[in-house]
Amino acid sequence: MDKAMRRLTWLGAGVAGVGACVQSCLYNVDGGHRAVIYDYARGVLPDVKGEGTHFRIPILQRPVIMDVRSRPRNVHASTPSKDLQTVNITLRVLFRPVPEKLPSIYTQIGVNYDDVVLPSYTFELLRAVVAQFDASELITQREIVSQQINELLAKRAEESHLVLDDVSLTHLTFGKEFTHAVELKQVAQQEAERARYVVEKAEQIKQASIITAEGDSQAADMLSTAFQNVGDGLIELRKLEAAEEIADNLATSPNITYLPGGKNMLLNIATR
Repeated sequence: MDKAMRRLTWLGAGVAGVGACVQSCLYNVDGGHRAVIYDYARGVLPDVKGEGTHFRIPILQRPVIMDVRSRPRNVHASTPSKDLQTVNITLRVLFRPVPEKLPSIYTQIGVNYDDVVLPSYTFELLRAVVAQFDASELITQREIVSQQINELLAKRAEESHLVLDDVSLTHLTFGKEFTHAVELKQVAQQEAERARYVVEKAEQIKQASIITAEGDSQAADMLSTAFQNVGDGLIELRKLEAAEEIADNLATSPNITYLPGGKNMLLNIATR
């Protein structure tokens, strides 16, 4: 009985040892990742392992798992413009490594390549591009600025075996002094527009007064000419027209009572 138990114990230990050995020889690569093999005898191997389960030599080889999915990175910079205005700019970069170049990336930069490479030359390119534009041009020509940064950054990223899926300016502000100057300029422009409106309105009122005065003068000249030609006939005609209009108004008014002339008027007066 004791011998059987010992055999089972040794058998279990052997199976466990074999399982541990097999487990140490296998490793998994999840989706969206790649593995670079570091060999303690030969260094970083040129082959890149894809998704799935792979074999390695225990103790001699170590897999380095690296993410190859697109990831965003925000880079902030404060740099002067062409007219020496302080510009606060934020660049959003969507990047990913070239899977076939992962051994070179790991050998030259390391696993944290995005912390080492992107901030350094992105900040350098932002300073170089922003220095070519005035503060006002950075606002009016924002698409051109973004395009130049994208082109230069793509070339530098290619040297580091990175692919840029998207580069965009997400934040662009200026220093307090420039912002205050812009606000004062906008207020001055609004005041100038208001003053111009007042001047134009006064000019229109002046022109209307002149046209009215000219019309009155022409009407007076025409009346004077008419009086000279027909005498007082025109005045008599206007009197008749006014009298006719007054008579019509009185005839239709309910508050007017007509009494016959003379003494032939009968009054409805009750007698006692």
